[in-house]
Amino acid sequence: MTSSPAPHDRTVDPAEVARYRALAEIWWEPEGRLWPLHVLNALRTQYIRDRLCAALGRDPAQPTPLAGLRVLDTGCGGGLLSEAMARLGADVLGVDVVASNIAVARQHARDTGLRVHYELATAEALAGRGEHFDVVLNMEVVEHVADLPGFLQAVHRMVRPGGHSFVATINRNPVSYLVAILGAEYLFRILPRGTHQWRRFVTPAEMLAFFARDGLEPMARIGVKVNPLTRRMWLSRSLSVNYMLMAHKPALDVQRASATRRTG
Repeated sequence: MTSSPAPHDRTVDPAEVARYRALAEIWWEPEGRLWPLHVLNALRTQYIRDRLCAALGRDPAQPTPLAGLRVLDTGCGGGLLSEAMARLGADVLGVDVVASNIAVARQHARDTGLRVHYELATAEALAGRGEHFDVVLNMEVVEHVADLPGFLQAVHRMVRPGGHSFVATINRNPVSYLVAILGAEYLFRILPRGTHQWRRFVTPAEMLAFFARDGLEPMARIGVKVNPLTRRMWLSRSLSVNYMLMAHKPALDVQRASATRRTG
């Protein structure tokens, strides 16, 4: 499979693009090198479903509880989360900057008969053409972009008023260096060496500041624990290493009321 040149702008790191191009062909091997993504995907799919249903007054037990929602999956890779959201009824656009990832995702969706839209594109390009979504997902993306403030600004512009944003990433502290880099990449080798750079990890406080800058209000936060020996993951109150945040963009009438109070 050949890859066309990836789109380029200031948020794209060429080294990260090259690294994930090499991994594209093994996205859909649940027992292969990317098994952590498959285990994590099941965990975060349930969390996203349950949090959205709670926020929107929907029943998570229904077959398609996310029906009618337009969802953006940034850095979609081979389409694991995009397909999971589509199975829950969402209208999904998965985007990535690696052409071979998009090719793998499209082929798998065709093979399974699942309707998912995929596009080789950047967040800035989508925001620039005026795209908007009910839900925007950034799962294991923010620690890999070259310009985090610019990337998040573009992403948050695409959340509709009344919509929601989810971020999953890795905290930046000594514990995360020991667990996510030394442990995951060198000791247990559950991730290829060089997958992460500790200096690019993002603390919850930093993410919350970006939410506030862009007019989003935090709604929920949760940590994720991993047992590499049993290949098991579970939700935790600790945000010391892996964590997820959910935020909400107030509806237009709420925004106008807030602006009126500030100028009154």
